Amino acid sequence: MVYTVGPDYAHAEARKSPALDGKVERDREGKEIRYPVILSNAEKLISRKVCLAFKQAVCGFDLLRANGKSFVCDVNGFSFVKNSNKYYDDCAKILGNMILRELAPTLHIPWSVPFQLDDPPIVPTTFGKMMELRCVVAVIRHGDRTPKQKMKVEVRHPKFFEIFEKYDGYKHGHVKLKRPKQLQEILDTARSLLAEIQQHEADPEIEEKQGKLEQLKGVLEMYGHFSGINRKVQMKYQPKGRPRGSSSDDDKPAEPSLVLILKWGGELTPAGRIQAEELGRIFRCMYPGGQGRHLAGEYAGAQGLGLLRLHSTFRHDLKIYASDEGRVQMTAAAFAKGLLALEGELTPILVQMVKSANTNGLLDNDCDSSKYQNMCKARLHELMQLDRDFTPEDREKINPCNSSSIADALDFVKNPVKCCKHVHELIKSLMEIVQVKKEDAKTKDAILYHGETWELMGRRWGKIEKDFYTKNKIFDISKIPDIYDCIKYDLQHNAHSLQFEHAEELYTYAKYLADIVIPQEYGLTAQEKLTIGQGICTPLLKKIRADLQRNIEELGEETVNRLNPRYSHGVSSPGRHVRTRLYFTSESHVHSLITVLRHGGLLDIKRDEQWRRAMEYVSMVSELNYMSQVVVMLYEDPTKDPCSEERFHVELHFSPGVNCCVQKNLPPGPGFRPHSRNESAASKNASSDTSATATPDDSKGQCSARIEEEEERIEEEKPEIVETPSATELSPETSPDKTYYRQYGKSSDPIPIGSSHTVSGHEAMHLAQRLNEELAQQSSRSYGMNRAISPEPEARSKSYDHKSPQKGKGETRVNQLCCFPG
Repeated sequence: MVYTVGPDYAHAEARKSPALDGKVERDREGKEIRYPVILSNAEKLISRKVCLAFKQAVCGFDLLRANGKSFVCDVNGFSFVKNSNKYYDDCAKILGNMILRELAPTLHIPWSVPFQLDDPPIVPTTFGKMMELRCVVAVIRHGDRTPKQKMKVEVRHPKFFEIFEKYDGYKHGHVKLKRPKQLQEILDTARSLLAEIQQHEADPEIEEKQGKLEQLKGVLEMYGHFSGINRKVQMKYQPKGRPRGSSSDDDKPAEPSLVLILKWGGELTPAGRIQAEELGRIFRCMYPGGQGRHLAGEYAGAQGLGLLRLHSTFRHDLKIYASDEGRVQMTAAAFAKGLLALEGELTPILVQMVKSANTNGLLDNDCDSSKYQNMCKARLHELMQLDRDFTPEDREKINPCNSSSIADALDFVKNPVKCCKHVHELIKSLMEIVQVKKEDAKTKDAILYHGETWELMGRRWGKIEKDFYTKNKIFDISKIPDIYDCIKYDLQHNAHSLQFEHAEELYTYAKYLADIVIPQEYGLTAQEKLTIGQGICTPLLKKIRADLQRNIEELGEETVNRLNPRYSHGVSSPGRHVRTRLYFTSESHVHSLITVLRHGGLLDIKRDEQWRRAMEYVSMVSELNYMSQVVVMLYEDPTKDPCSEERFHVELHFSPGVNCCVQKNLPPGPGFRPHSRNESAASKNASSDTSATATPDDSKGQCSARIEEEEERIEEEKPEIVETPSATELSPETSPDKTYYRQYGKSSDPIPIGSSHTVSGHEAMHLAQRLNEELAQQSSRSYGMNRAISPEPEARSKSYDHKSPQKGKGETRVNQLCCFPG
């Protein structure tokens, strides 16, 4: 069902057909449950044609999708959406403006509207100049999740071989089971074998694996239902059985066996959903109409409505991609729900709006990069087995790139073996607490966060304790990320129930060890990091470059879906639109993307002061936490010559993600400042608590700062933003939206940069409003004249005491963004 409000606005909802889609779901009041959907460019053009053909501004009609095409099957005429506050807000504004413009075309509308449907998408840039936003590309990590867990067991029972053969396991040598029916078969087999053990009818080999079978049964029975998003089982065929561990096994016959691998955990938590949805709402502020003034904490109020109205027209091209991991897909769905103000459950949003990235090969890893990664892990493992304080030579081998966060971690750890021993002892103390809680009658039946029990928590930590300190009396540093993952999760979500007095101490030690291990697993030297990073994210880099290049070339099949000029009367720049591409992925791809940007030779760190400061900030970031993001924004200045280097402007924005409940003081993001103010600004940052805090996601126990407190702190302290006409800009702000909605209360004298002038952030929205008023007056005086898209702004700038150094002429073309080696 599609509802129009004028020819340029359409709201669409999905409905079920009883004959084709089965049972129609209804709410408590008996009304049909509908889900909002995204209309394609062709469908938005259809809605415009229907509105104009029937001369019905407010019109509802039924649209049938079949075989990749859309057909209008019924036009209902005057009708409104049943339950959507956003629709009624938009409808009231559009109809009100439409009536006022008809009754008083020469008068100014008495209230300000953030974004009109026929306005070009003009927004302020960090460079200061008002430009037209053309493309937004974001790579975002998933939200808060449960710890990932894995169990392996060797099985030889015929029932497992029957399942293996049923799903063509012999053809490929392995089989992956994710569907509910497949998991149910594994659960039935485990139940049957455990019943045989209780009746003393099982083989001795099966009895030896009773603990593993009970764990298999317990995990598969979690939540009361199956979902391939939450759990999966893999079986690998071993024709000669498990490799012999000693010479005493030589006399035993080699029998075929299966290695059953159960993986569970890693699910998006309720806190993670709130983080993603909140970030989606804040993400709107980067778009036209999203930079208005607002009160503290009111992210979901009137801010960002410009994006919602833009998206309801034919001028917003949105595509969301996600990997096949459940936590990533649900993060993408929750983000889309917040971004587009959708209603309802995440599952239908996921089906309607999120595309699988694997179908396009965006998340395929190069096999050679995994070999390099294993070599780097082996070297790092050897360096971390030294039972002495780190020498300067050791520090140089571990941290050849001289990263600030890794240097701080090395200062804390000092002796890696002693530090690991201390962590191991703390884990033992934690397991003792869990055992007491499990046996205590008052606490044994308590349910922990996300339905976990004391038994499952004990198994989780017991496996980590066993694997961390091997039988060879050495520490397996590959388990440090798992230790940090688990203690961070328990400290955030189970601290009240666990009541472990050394929890923060264990977190601190694990955090500093992880600050060394995790980033260095992606390479030690700059060349190794670049090689591994390219192998992981080269397909994604090519896709991002193609997204940016498409705005210049305007080629391909999407061009045919533009609005037909014959129907574009009264619409400014009908061929212009904003392209948004969102890629949700795991930590490895975000790490690799940051690595390629840092070491790929994008800019000369010795010549570009702003890039040097940005790289210093990235060097201080110790962790790419949940909801970490890299955002690329492409602007166009329509007043410049198409062949000019100043025509396009590219910005890079980076956020290290959400805060944790410990060590909230993240490194400050200094932004760009003239060299003469370096020392004063540095001392100011040292004395103040200004920090590049993570995306303001507050979520029922999630350890990020409250939004209201964040806004109050922002008002008190005025963080710097990037301002320079260099080719690319990496803004060390917490999230890209903050660059646009923070308000600055002090005007300043104009400072020329190159041949252009800049406008300060606190005056950008006022300038945009004034431009809209002037353009509206010009339009009312002369109907036949084309309205100027981007007049030159008034020369203003941030409150600098000295002039900014010259950085060369203008912005370089966008095709230089991805000039990486290889």
